[in-house]
Parts: sequence; C-alpha cells; structure tokens
Amino acid sequence: MALVQYPQLTAAVWAMRPGRRSIEGSIFGMRAGRGCGTLRPMRVFGIDCGTEITGYGVVESDDTGRQPRLVMKAMGAIRLARSKTTAERLEQVYSELSAELERWKPDAVAIEEVFYSVNAKSALKLGQVRGVALLAAAKQGLPVAEYAPLTIKSSVVGYGLAKKEQVQFMVARLLELAESPEPPDAADALAIAICHIHTAQTLAAQGAGHR
Repeated sequence: MALVQYPQLTAAVWAMRPGRRSIEGSIFGMRAGRGCGTLRPMRVFGIDCGTEITGYGVVESDDTGRQPRLVMKAMGAIRLARSKTTAERLEQVYSELSAELERWKPDAVAIEEVFYSVNAKSALKLGQVRGVALLAAAKQGLPVAEYAPLTIKSSVVGYGLAKKEQVQFMVARLLELAESPEPPDAADALAIAICHIHTAQTLAAQGAGHR
C-alpha cells in the first residue's frame, strides 16, 4: 500500500486545491524558519466535534528531521448527556475544551470542516458544537486550521473513504501506540492533528523548494 507510506503527499494536493483557505501563514509564522524546509517541533490540538461525543487529541512532532516522529501527548472525549439542555451541553463542550487547551498550550488547533448532511437538524446541532469549539480556540488566541473529512483520511490512511477502524489502525501505527485509540472520536481527533502536521511539513518543503 504505497499511499499509506506517503500520506503527507495527499495532504499537499488538497491543501493546494482551488478556493481553499491557506493556512501557510499560521504554520510558517508560528513554527517554521522561512529559510529552510524543516519545521521546529510543534504541538497540535485536534478536535472531532460531535453532538453526543466530542473527541480531542494532542499530537507533537518531536524533532526537526524530514520525517519527524509523532508523539501522542493526550486524548479524551467529552460526553454529553441527553438529559441536558442544548445550552448546558454547549457550555460543557466550551468549558472542557477551554480547560484542555489551557492545560496543553498547543501551537495550533485543527478541526474538521462542516460536512453536508441529509438531516438538517443534525447538521445544525453539529454546527453549534463546532461554533463553541472554535470560540474556545479563539479566546486563547490560537490559530485554527480546518480540514475536510476526505482530506484527513487521505492524509492519515492514504484513502479518503477509509472506515473508522482503518483510521484508528493507522493513527495507532503513526503514533507508535500499542493499541488502537479509543473511543473512535478521540482517534479521529488525533487524525485531525496528524493531518495538520503532515500539511505543515509539506508546506515547509514546498517553501524550501521555491527558494
């Protein structure tokens, strides 16, 4: 499976697609030297928003090599009780994410983009959760990058339509974990963080190649 061996190349293709908001400024201005093609170590906080469970994961690249080793620093899930009101659930997401962001002090936050849904009510609820997640990051002055689900799966697995089990397996492999991360929501959050680091690597390499 050659694609699995080079996931950052797929991320680069999607990062350059027409109409995509560039994240080059936040990546280069924050961690990468403009005169080189390598990145200093960076810590990324990934968020996988959900109406019942919102996963989060912290991934750090620990060296300046061409293929930096990825290390999982933390992962978890915010579980929302159905008995709570919408306002209470959103306050819980905001409060717990804010506490974790303050605890881990990431260099950037990566979050999944809004996707189209046949269920308008579900899409609206998910949008509300994403809104408070974005607010939590913004309140702490953190740059935020957003990635489509297809991009995230392509970057981590090498296949944009990969199943959750495949994402879990590759996340465990890339982070050198003994077992697949649980719950799947936390694994997805780690995948989002990995996608951001892969994209940062690719942009740094492209920057060096243009000089």
